[in-house]
Amino acid sequence: MIEISLHPKLIALVGPTASGKTDLALDIAKRLGHIELVSIDSMTIYRSMNVGTAKPNLSDLGGLPYHMVDLAYPWETFSMSQFQELANWKISEVRERGNLPLLVGGTGLYLQALIDDFKIPAQWPDIRERLEIAASTDWGLAQLFRELLNLDPVAASKMEPTNGRRIVRALEVTLGSGKPFSQHGPGLFVNSCSHQMDAVGIDLPRAELFARIETRLDAQLSAGWLDEVEMLLGNENGMSRTAKQALGYKELIQVVQGELSLDEARSMILARTKRLAKRQLAWFKRDPRIIWFSEIDQARAALELIVAENVTV
Repeated sequence: MIEISLHPKLIALVGPTASGKTDLALDIAKRLGHIELVSIDSMTIYRSMNVGTAKPNLSDLGGLPYHMVDLAYPWETFSMSQFQELANWKISEVRERGNLPLLVGGTGLYLQALIDDFKIPAQWPDIRERLEIAASTDWGLAQLFRELLNLDPVAASKMEPTNGRRIVRALEVTLGSGKPFSQHGPGLFVNSCSHQMDAVGIDLPRAELFARIETRLDAQLSAGWLDEVEMLLGNENGMSRTAKQALGYKELIQVVQGELSLDEARSMILARTKRLAKRQLAWFKRDPRIIWFSEIDQARAALELIVAENVTV
């Protein structure tokens, strides 16, 4: 008989993009059983954005439950507060079935939302609408980023100047509340919730990680990523600003629109992905609760041990 701990910790497998998190999680869940995966990725929530987000397909899953993917259409917005509410509900369901939820992904803020009960700031729709109009042009977005640098340099330092979605949200909260966006919530990695966490992190040597990033990018392009983007743009509902910000989609949209060659887009996506990986690591490395491993086999052994401690046969 399988029994889950009466006081279960949340177990997480984290790391930068292309580090092998999903494949490792799938392998462990299939071999050990009684594990259901819960994605903590901000872009796999969108339906039909499969190739570009490296979403596992049905054959990869082999019937394994994989929650918090395909939740919204590409033309819809999906907030972090929606994620937090739904993911907590899914985690409770998994436990009620007598299974162990395993969080896996690379969106650090989503992990914090679940582990530390991160409080989502309120929304100010009128302010957001004005900011989104300004952010619709490159010049306007640059102006908004300069404004954020003046009002909240801490928040600005944690995002790219081209990430319109995050810049707009940070300014919306800062202007609406009168308090810098970076000062909202309990603070980074403050364990303010009843949840405890055992987390394993994959931190491959940079040369190996960057080689994996490039190999995966070429595989995605060969698998029809550009066709996927053309299909998404061809839908009468289009794509939301959030969906368009997904890694690589912005550049491939420019290819479809004749503004970039595919080779130019590839180079830009590759560089942007490497920057993302560095930012993901920088975020996660600030959390002292994550134990890091430089080899996938080491991470596998550690995660299996953690699972064994939380499941009794």
